[in-house]
Amino acid sequence: MNIMKIESSEAFHKILMKKSKLFLLKNSITCPISREGYNEVVEFAEENNEVPVLYLNVQESRDVSNEIAETYSVKHESPQVLLFNGDQVVWHASHWKVTKNNLKNAWFGK
Repeated sequence: MNIMKIESSEAFHKILMKKSKLFLLKNSITCPISREGYNEVVEFAEENNEVPVLYLNVQESRDVSNEIAETYSVKHESPQVLLFNGDQVVWHASHWKVTKNNLKNAWFGK
C-alpha cells in the first residue's frame, strides 16, 4: 500500500516536489463520514500501489490543512481528497464523493 501520513508543511512540500502527481486526503479522526472516506482511499491505494497517496489528520495537523486550503484556493472540508498535478489541484471531492471509484476516475481519466 502506498499511503503515507504527513504531519508538517515541509513534509508535504518535499513529497510534492518529488512526485509530480499525487492524492492528498484530509481526514477527521472524529467524523464517521471521514472514516468511510479514509477506508475508500485505503482500498484505492491497496489496489493501485503505483499511485502516491498522502493523508493528514485535520485535528493533528490543522495548520497544514489550513495552509493547503489557502495556498491552493480549495475550501477545506473533511473528508476531502485533492489530486495534485505539479503545483496545482486539478480535482477534488469531499464527503460521500470520496470513493474508490471516483479516485480511479480522477487518476486514470475514466
